[in-house]
Amino acid sequence: MTCPLCTIDAPLVAVPVTGGPADASIDICALCADPQTPADHFRPIASTMWTEDAALQVYAARTLKRLDTDWSRDLLDQLYLDDETQAWADNVTAEVIHTDSNGQVLSQGDTVVLIKDLPVKGGGFTAKRGTAVNKISLVADNPAHIEGRVEGQRIVILTEFVKKR
Repeated sequence: MTCPLCTIDAPLVAVPVTGGPADASIDICALCADPQTPADHFRPIASTMWTEDAALQVYAARTLKRLDTDWSRDLLDQLYLDDETQAWADNVTAEVIHTDSNGQVLSQGDTVVLIKDLPVKGGGFTAKRGTAVNKISLVADNPAHIEGRVEGQRIVILTEFVKKR
């Protein structure tokens, strides 16, 4: 499928667009969903930001603002959003996207599998590779952390050491 933001052909992942309608989400490539993707990847957004899809417009506006480059600021100045969509774009209280080691977007309640043995600090044990962690919780202000139960203890796990099941 073609990513509506960067126009590359790649598998798409569902990404929630928070702050607006409760069920708003968009399907974009894993690179566009990753906050660490270099700014030049988003150059095609200059044409795709004019979509009729409000959730996609909001995500494009937030991405341009986050990139904070000369060209992204110019595009952000050109982007017109109606008042309701602009208010949604400005409401960025929970725009944190958690991704696993493969770039798959993680959601509250997902099951993940550890891809590495992890010593649990203060727990006195090692969480073994291959351990399934059910019903994860997302740490709201840190996209690199999730929480889950391993051997009966609630622990914080780095997302780089898990894959979505």
